[in-house]
Amino acid sequence: MSEPELQELNESIEELTIYHDRLHKEVLTIAKKLKMPQKRIESTIKEHSELNQIKIILEKLIEQRDKQRKS
Repeated sequence: MSEPELQELNESIEELTIYHDRLHKEVLTIAKKLKMPQKRIESTIKEHSELNQIKIILEKLIEQRDKQRKS
């Protein structure tokens, strides 16, 4: 399997970042509608498995992109 092109990596990073931000906003909106305390909201976001997974994937994609840029 060949390495993804720099443009593909950038597009994936951009799309995943948009999705992450949208999901974060949705979780925040729902928590506020439920009138959860701020500390509980922060804890929920910090422990949200999908948000955490996206962060890990984004870090890997950014690392891969940066390696390609140096090559």
